[in-house]
Amino acid sequence: MNKPLHAKATAVWLVENTTMTFKQIGDFCDLHELEVQGIADGDVAVGVRGFDPVANNQLTREEIEKGEKDPLHKLKLKHNPAAEGEQKRRGPRYTPLSKRQDRPASILWLVKFHPELADSQIAKLIGTTKPTIQSIRERTHWNIQNLQPVDPVALGLCKQSELDAAVQKAAAKKAKEGEAMSDDERRKLLSTEQSLASEDDEPRIPSAISGLETFTLTGNDEDEKDEPEVDADSLFNLPDNTDDEDENR
Repeated sequence: MNKPLHAKATAVWLVENTTMTFKQIGDFCDLHELEVQGIADGDVAVGVRGFDPVANNQLTREEIEKGEKDPLHKLKLKHNPAAEGEQKRRGPRYTPLSKRQDRPASILWLVKFHPELADSQIAKLIGTTKPTIQSIRERTHWNIQNLQPVDPVALGLCKQSELDAAVQKAAAKKAKEGEAMSDDERRKLLSTEQSLASEDDEPRIPSAISGLETFTLTGNDEDEKDEPEVDADSLFNLPDNTDDEDENR
């Protein structure tokens, strides 16, 4: 347990009932110092009722007094013996009701742009089930005609770091199994600088075929030598045939 329950409400109570610094309260409640200052100014957590950490067995009065006397003192969360041996719940990620309708669009985006991801990875990223993923892969989902792929990071269903880690893990597994990746899949795993550098190394279409201007057909050389040279002036100095035409008349 790294932070108290109802962290923001606890911060509200500490701001209202103690003289500790904003940094001390922020470190204890896992909030930014400026956010705690906003609580004190009335700009943040408006209408939030303070949550007493002493009455709820999360902080001792002695610990608060130490913090008020020493601005550098870091508050320590009260040890709770009942929390010993508590394990993190295993299972799919919880998705709020307001965002559950966006999961099929996110699954379609992951299937389209990251086909290397396994169904178990997609289910863990956005908190869905394997039958739903399979129905979208096979395009048998009841609403597949109306679905548009949307980035799950943009919808807030997962973090960019979590998506990057899953993609890297899938790529490493694929490389270990000896499967060849396509150019598109390899480009997705590269950073922007690496991708641009690889494009410079690719062969480009030449602007002109080198050596074409010096290439001649050997079979036509003799024909060109046998042909008589034509003088341009002779084409305009044609013989006068007007006398022959008068005799014929």
